Amino acid sequence: MRKNILFVINTLSRAGAETALLELLPRFSDPDLQVDLFVLLEQGELISRVPDGVRLLNRHFSKETVLSAKGRLHLVATVLKSMLRRATVFRRFPYLCSNLFRMLKAGRLQKDKLLWRVVADGAPRFSKEYDLAVSYIEGGSAYYVADHVKAKKKAVFIHIDYPMSGYDRKLDLDAYLKYDKVFAVSEHTKESFLESYPELSGKAFVFHNIVNQASVREKALLPGGFSDAFDGVRILTVARLTKQKALSVSVEAMKLLKDHGCRARWYVLGEGDERKALEQRIRELSLEDSFFLLGAVENPYPYFKQTTLYVHATAFEGKSIAIQEAQTLGCPIIVSDIDSNRQQVEEGVDGLLTELSPEAIAAAITGLINDPQKAKMLGENAAKRLASNEEDIKELMNLL
Repeated sequence: MRKNILFVINTLSRAGAETALLELLPRFSDPDLQVDLFVLLEQGELISRVPDGVRLLNRHFSKETVLSAKGRLHLVATVLKSMLRRATVFRRFPYLCSNLFRMLKAGRLQKDKLLWRVVADGAPRFSKEYDLAVSYIEGGSAYYVADHVKAKKKAVFIHIDYPMSGYDRKLDLDAYLKYDKVFAVSEHTKESFLESYPELSGKAFVFHNIVNQASVREKALLPGGFSDAFDGVRILTVARLTKQKALSVSVEAMKLLKDHGCRARWYVLGEGDERKALEQRIRELSLEDSFFLLGAVENPYPYFKQTTLYVHATAFEGKSIAIQEAQTLGCPIIVSDIDSNRQQVEEGVDGLLTELSPEAIAAAITGLINDPQKAKMLGENAAKRLASNEEDIKELMNLL
């Protein structure tokens, strides 16, 4: 008998969780499975990469990224429709007020976290009952699958450091208690989630992000990559331009490198709401010729292949796909010394762990520039890391 599976995700924009989902979906290309996909915010530039055979449930869909001006307008319209549908904003008014007050009191207003519940409650619903429903990301998708999807079994994926990202049980309304299994993308991500939901320890598992290493290596050989004629040290970071990624620290590190006569350029691939602030700081430090925000690109892998060093110095992570991709392509890697990165990079073996400060990052970069043999060794060891998810996929499929 054919099994029906539903995947739900917030957007299909170019980011880690979305990329990982698009690598996972082909694993369900079985004639005995019908796979449906619902994108809560009805937009994302990666929609063209949804595999054949996966049925998109959204009646309307925008290919605009949520980071473009047109995409933000579409996003606002979708949120407003959700708020008005079923008078959701009025029914959730006490919830919005109480959580808004808590955020303001804590000095940490996060509009997306505040509105996810309203977006989930006001989204279109489907009468079909599924054998398995999967929320592939936290927030709105998790609330939607927990409360508004009919399914015999339910699973949810966690891609972030849950408490550090600003989530808690009052925001969730204990939605995660309705899931049969919780899949976190790393051991650290699982442990941080269980700090909020200790009673789910028996249902929580690690499910590593899927990286198609063969495909990454093939795409790295395609045309693209750096277009300037610079022949010095190239430093690459691939990350969204958000406060979580702490790119302001990297800008300050580049200033130290330049002041010490290091002939280097730092390139960042990604977009986000911190662009203007970063551009301003780059101008203030006169780094227009040294630190470049290149935006999001369709194929980032030639940049990985051509870079001298890959640096991923972020404040917190769930599990970085960009680090896995850099490892796949044999990049010498420097990462911030945080729990999740320690589980991806072994200090002195396939990368370096460093304090999240301009001085420490600049010192680590200088050290590898001055020791090319060590940099080569780190890159070669990184390329030997294998990404296998067969056991993880079995754990998910067992729910059927």
